Amino acid sequence: MMRLEHVNLVVRDIEETLVFYRAAFPHWQVRGGGKGSWYGEPRDWVHFGDDYNYLTFNDSGVGENRDLKSVVLGLSHFAFVVDDLDAVVRRLVKAGFEIAIDGGNTLHRKNIYFLDPNGFEVEFVQYLSDIPSERNLYD
Repeated sequence: MMRLEHVNLVVRDIEETLVFYRAAFPHWQVRGGGKGSWYGEPRDWVHFGDDYNYLTFNDSGVGENRDLKSVVLGLSHFAFVVDDLDAVVRRLVKAGFEIAIDGGNTLHRKNIYFLDPNGFEVEFVQYLSDIPSERNLYD
């Protein structure tokens, strides 16, 4: 078996970032953290997630994220499969975040995109079928 365990992100402010991800994943928690140095710059870091998956947030990021409406090299987005997309949307909107892109609905999948406080595009997808050929339908 192989699976993605974590994504390591450089962010401006950890607490500001946690507002977004706590709204999306209320069952996740800060698993641990500490202080360190990133290429000579001091930084704080945390692991936020559950026992199996997490996001690492490293503070003191500078500059802007890539223009997501361009073909500039870099991260486009990352996605999470959720059981109840509508609940995720309600929590994020209540926390003050706007929908960036309505991914639309199909018979077997619906998805939506938000921007986190650092400009990372985060997709949330809910599959409405357990049959791979339906879930992974390509037009």
